[in-house]
Amino acid sequence: MKPLRVTPAHGHGGARLYVTLATGRTLAWYDRDTGRVSLLAEGRREEVLTALAPYVTGPLTVGPPPVPSAADLARLALHPDDDLAPNRPGEALYAGLAEPSALRRFRADPQREALAALQRMGEELEGLEGVGWRVLHCVPLPGGTHLDFLDHLLIGPAGVLTVRTVPARNRRFTVQDTHVRRALHDAERASLALAAGVRACLALVGAHRTDAAPPTPDDLPDLHVLHDGSAAATLARLGGVLKPADIESLHALARNRHTWLRP
Repeated sequence: MKPLRVTPAHGHGGARLYVTLATGRTLAWYDRDTGRVSLLAEGRREEVLTALAPYVTGPLTVGPPPVPSAADLARLALHPDDDLAPNRPGEALYAGLAEPSALRRFRADPQREALAALQRMGEELEGLEGVGWRVLHCVPLPGGTHLDFLDHLLIGPAGVLTVRTVPARNRRFTVQDTHVRRALHDAERASLALAAGVRACLALVGAHRTDAAPPTPDDLPDLHVLHDGSAAATLARLGGVLKPADIESLHALARNRHTWLRP
């Protein structure tokens, strides 16, 4: 009998190890974050546990796969064309970069600069998925053009946050009122689409020095300023307001393109 294969895979809010036959048939998977082995073939229980033994670092619970939640069912029913989860940071900017322009030979291209900042911050935010956050990039806004989008949408223990990214080009950067207003407006539009409270963040990429943001009116939510390299530490100080089930439910709603098409 051929030995079982153990293959790592990322997603589903954490890291999994899949146990399969040589034919590719899945017998079980092991969620490292929860310490649970979801067994599809009860008759091969001992073989599965033996194959996983070198990778297990703590106590295990073994049983059938959990019943899909409402968020799981919504995700499975979502058409791939309507799923925003695969969007790359700055997805809407790629088409414009493909267009030739003689000016690019003589001066810096602001779109390329913006895309680089989005990619840098997007990669950092994606690193938060291991601690319970979900992130979406380039979320289209209701009634907007193809370039009117949320740079990043974060859903996690501290709640729902919109992140507007600003390239600071490694120099002193003053958070102007226009940036604050746009970031707050992003959060307001996202709150209407999701029917949930949303806080605003302004992410400064490459800022050498940053002056304090101007005060916002009392009737507007606070603005959180993030810096590349320290975003995780800033978000960790915001506390916890959402349970894992709430995070998954909101993420399932937010990743559906139709959620953002409502005027």
